[in-house]
Amino acid sequence: MDSTRPPWMIFDGDMADARVFRQADHRIRLDWGPAGLAALAEDCAVVVVVDVLSFSTAVDVAIGRGARVLPLPWRDDRAAEAATRAGAVLAGPRRGAGWSLSPASLRDIPAGQLLALPSPNGATLCATAAAGQAAVLVGGLRNAGATARRALTLAAGGPIAVIAAGERWGVNEGPLRPAVEDLLGAGAVIAGLATGGLSPEAELAEASFQGCRVRIAEVIAGCVSGRELRDEGFAADVELASLLDVSRAAPQLADGILVDGARLG
Repeated sequence: MDSTRPPWMIFDGDMADARVFRQADHRIRLDWGPAGLAALAEDCAVVVVVDVLSFSTAVDVAIGRGARVLPLPWRDDRAAEAATRAGAVLAGPRRGAGWSLSPASLRDIPAGQLLALPSPNGATLCATAAAGQAAVLVGGLRNAGATARRALTLAAGGPIAVIAAGERWGVNEGPLRPAVEDLLGAGAVIAGLATGGLSPEAELAEASFQGCRVRIAEVIAGCVSGRELRDEGFAADVELASLLDVSRAAPQLADGILVDGARLG
């Protein structure tokens, strides 16, 4: 059984192993959050985590400047210890001074810096996926094309899982809330993977992206997550996250640290 599968993910007759939940008849697959990761990761060659507001965008900005990112689970008391052990600087609160989950705060991060970055959705998914066998990438709107190209190279014809992180009812805790920005970010990555073999879930995400492509910034700014951040004073983060294919970085986990996979060969 896949080590990424949470203990509560139990179905009658172990249906979690059934092909239908794994979308096993399709090469390009899409699902949501930790349960979606658990369902798809076991037999996929590559997992792409999409958390547009804001983990994916923060990672892309940092790695685009030559920094590296250590993804950590959210609200883990061991985060500071893990950062120290890795020789990383632990990201601070979003409203504080210094580097944080706010992508705008990372526009001056120097090349070579290792940043330990906890987040409730994207970073937690990366930390979970690291325990599996699949290559793990982080994608969003900014680097959709670069991420797709790297995923196709790593997959070498094998199946690819795109995991839309979603948000939480209750902000950082509670049931998963499917998020417009992650649907569109996942769809943008899938558009670059569209060599056939899309599951209906993946096909729907791509169609949503294509339908909104010419007004992506407007849609992201107006969706619940975008409005939430703008109302809290983080309009710059929303703007950075809404830019399409402005980055050539393809963040990839290597020994637990996100680096630019496009430079790994």
